[in-house]
Amino acid sequence: MRARAAGAGLLCAGLLLLVAAVAPAAERDPLAPRVPKDRLDAVRSAVNPVPATSEAVARGREVYRGVGSCNVCHGEGGDGRGIGATGLDPSPRDFTNGRWQAARTDGELMWVLRNGSPGSAMITVVPGLISEEAGWDVIHFIRTFGERRR
Repeated sequence: MRARAAGAGLLCAGLLLLVAAVAPAAERDPLAPRVPKDRLDAVRSAVNPVPATSEAVARGREVYRGVGSCNVCHGEGGDGRGIGATGLDPSPRDFTNGRWQAARTDGELMWVLRNGSPGSAMITVVPGLISEEAGWDVIHFIRTFGERRR
């Protein structure tokens, strides 16, 4: 009986470790800017040159789910729970977080697309993977995740 209980305990402990290893880590301080402090004012003042039209959002959706592969980590619904997010620490940004949406400017988002996100797995995607214009389109699409939460 004791051997069976001990075996069950070990099995439960093993399962908990497995779940912890594959579950996405919590997003660290989602309201903290990723841009270095000495560049933040200039980056925040950058304006998205692409008008926020339904066409721009549709193009951004195509890039997000296609060549940009943003959905792999950030998820189809933008919640940071894509199939590529498993085990990442910190977890990918949750674009559905309304407080984060309000705190970050389009210029800051473009900076991350151009430079990656220090301390995370976010890589540089502009201009290597996608064009700058496609990046601005993706930002318009990312903004729709915040609108869905209102």
